[in-house]
Amino acid sequence: MSKEPISIKQAQLLIRKKYYERDHARGLFATYTWFIEEVGELAEALLSQNKESIEEEIADVLAWLLSVANLVGVDVEEAFKKKYLK
Repeated sequence: MSKEPISIKQAQLLIRKKYYERDHARGLFATYTWFIEEVGELAEALLSQNKESIEEEIADVLAWLLSVANLVGVDVEEAFKKKYLK
């Protein structure tokens, strides 16, 4: 595991390169459904208070959110800056 920082833009590109074809074939609704499932798993991890599980589920939620964003053509880093760096 690299200790180098990774930007949101870099993370989104990594997820796009690794999963876009599968996500595109699956479709937006099914990909979004997987995202929601991961949010549920994060809720379970939070209830368990197991830090390792929480970290894994947060990473999964982020990855699936980036997959959804890739499918709809949203640059998450730019959207975040536009919304929160006013």
